[in-house]
Amino acid sequence: MSKTILVVDDSVSMRQMVTFTLKGAGFEVVEAGDGKEAVAKLNGGAKPNLVITDLNMPNMDGISLIKEIRGMAAHKFTPVLMLTTESADDKKKEGQSAGATGWIVKPFNPDQMLQVIKKVLPG
Repeated sequence: MSKTILVVDDSVSMRQMVTFTLKGAGFEVVEAGDGKEAVAKLNGGAKPNLVITDLNMPNMDGISLIKEIRGMAAHKFTPVLMLTTESADDKKKEGQSAGATGWIVKPFNPDQMLQVIKKVLPG
């Protein structure tokens, strides 16, 4: 059975690139344009094995989204990767304290991204 990844980014082109990489590796992909849309999809029954989210988005940013996900019983332990242009340590710490599992800096390298995903996805 293939694993599902929820990709959250307000940039359509970035979502397309991530989705292309993930589908090429055999993953199912659900897309959301911001944190609010992602929460709606999770509440609507989406059951991703992993969430990849941007940090800076309108309506609800990545840190707020991670806190929301960690507050949902069904998704409390779902791995969450931040995909962002931010590489500052304070932002990383903020992401980690919110519950982020890992961090991928944009522009991402598809092979590196898949390696990180393999590390955080169980089985």
